[in-house]
Amino acid sequence: MELNQIETNLQNPDFKYRLDAIAALQDYPPEIALPLLTKHLQDPEFLVRSFVARGLGKQQTSESFAALLQIIKFDNTPNVQAEAANSLSLFGRVSASHLVKAFFMNDHWLLRRSILAALIELKCSEELFEVCIQGLEGEDASVEEASVEALGTLAGSRQHQAALSQLLILKNSESEHIRIQVAYALKHYDDPDAKEALAQLRQDANHRVIGAAMEDLI
Repeated sequence: MELNQIETNLQNPDFKYRLDAIAALQDYPPEIALPLLTKHLQDPEFLVRSFVARGLGKQQTSESFAALLQIIKFDNTPNVQAEAANSLSLFGRVSASHLVKAFFMNDHWLLRRSILAALIELKCSEELFEVCIQGLEGEDASVEEASVEALGTLAGSRQHQAALSQLLILKNSESEHIRIQVAYALKHYDDPDAKEALAQLRQDANHRVIGAAMEDLI
């Protein structure tokens, strides 16, 4: 799309035109794209703001990094914040501490699950373990389960023992959903304690937990 058409579409009251224009900016360098993207950080349509967040992640400049932090902190729509977190992670490990801070400051499940996934992808074991513990202390069941699943990915990392210790505690959780995730997570660990815990979960009172613990044996 030509630049003049992009600028025209960005002024269109129909948000679909603005979406197309924002998407087209990925073909332009930062000095052209960034000023246009940042003008729409406050766009009334959350889908447009989501596209802005996605576009900022493709620019990879200090200005776009700062704009993404602004979105995560101030936007009032979790979908947009989650998109911004995903884009922020594209900057690599430099984004990890900022993602941790966002996780602690915002307890919405969508943003938190996006951050967990991003930190797994970045292989930032210390930061991932930190947010897992915070996620387990929250009240959202989906975040708790995702945190348990993430603990499984820490096998072999510098947080191997800490994560395993947490899983061994969680195997006694009152929640069957947590015990199911623990069963899957423990399979990443070759430690005797992990094998013993899995053996216990194969004797669980809940058939779904037993099924998860025995899945690899069938």
